Amino acid sequence: MPTPMNRFAPLLPLALSLALTGCSQSEAEVQPKPEAGFSLSDTMLRELKTDTVRAEPVRNELTLSGQIATDGDKTAKVFPLVGGVVEDLRVELGDYVQKGQVLAIIRSGEIADLQNQGSAAGTDLDIARKNLEVLEDQYQAGLASERDVTLARKELQKAQGNVGKSRKQLGVYGVSADGKYTIKAPISGFITEKNVTENMQYNDDNVSNFFTIANLDEVWIMANVFESDIAKVKEGYAADVTTLSYPDQHFTGKIDKGFNVLDPDSKVMKVRVKLANPGYLLKPEMYAQIKVLNTENRKMLAVPAQAVIFDKDRNYVMVYKNRQQVETREVKVDKTVGEVSYLTSGVQAGDVIIAKNQLLVYNELNN
Repeated sequence: MPTPMNRFAPLLPLALSLALTGCSQSEAEVQPKPEAGFSLSDTMLRELKTDTVRAEPVRNELTLSGQIATDGDKTAKVFPLVGGVVEDLRVELGDYVQKGQVLAIIRSGEIADLQNQGSAAGTDLDIARKNLEVLEDQYQAGLASERDVTLARKELQKAQGNVGKSRKQLGVYGVSADGKYTIKAPISGFITEKNVTENMQYNDDNVSNFFTIANLDEVWIMANVFESDIAKVKEGYAADVTTLSYPDQHFTGKIDKGFNVLDPDSKVMKVRVKLANPGYLLKPEMYAQIKVLNTENRKMLAVPAQAVIFDKDRNYVMVYKNRQQVETREVKVDKTVGEVSYLTSGVQAGDVIIAKNQLLVYNELNN
């Protein structure tokens, strides 16, 4: 009589075969799909560009808006010293002037009075000089006392003082030979403001500046810093400046001063960047974009920002070993500054990644 075990013996090979088949199918589902036969073509290799993952000091970048301003230490406002009428206007807004160049000529009643006083002082001087000569002769002849001569000498000294005073006053006002008051440029630079017209009449006690002259060999960039960003900006930080007029041209400098007060209306703090201005490309009141840059004391893994692929809410890079071995590697991006992305995981220093046309390889391997 057959035993129970013997009764199922014919079924054991079939069960074992089914079990082995089931295990093979489970393992096939768990294992990733092999990249059998994958190889980058010569054409594709020529299109790709690789880069190396490096540990670099972390850079920070803050973008600010601002305006170009004249150098306040090289700017001069020109006021008339006396009232009168503008008889001749020699310059226009935007003109370049040299120090000492005539800007305007004024006909002034005050200058006429000073000239009259100067003429009177000159006449008094001649009289005092002749009077002293006469008294000295009389003293020698015994017809005048020593006291008379002494008084005459004092009168001469007084007259000489009055003449000197008058000449100094006329010299300060820049009076020309024909008695006109001449306004001259105190420094070399550009006329950046003009508040005067020919034949304009004015009083010296209530007139604004006629001209503003600015030396534009060096300009200031006045950048606006919001309250939330004040801690991110310090004196000495590097600054990269661009303008609407020259978007592809970069002007580099450093923040040399923070003004430590907030504008009551805009609620921003101003910081200043001094820039050399060869060719006078930068002009007052131009809009400027300022990128403030600084480097931290720590290092992170850095890759070109363009090498990072964003897909399905994750970031990837393509790690290149050889034309048959290219790996899709998920990475964690801490931040991107300019053209550099800083990573916290997924790669190691020294890994070679595809930095150009990597999306073509990614699509080939993952679709």
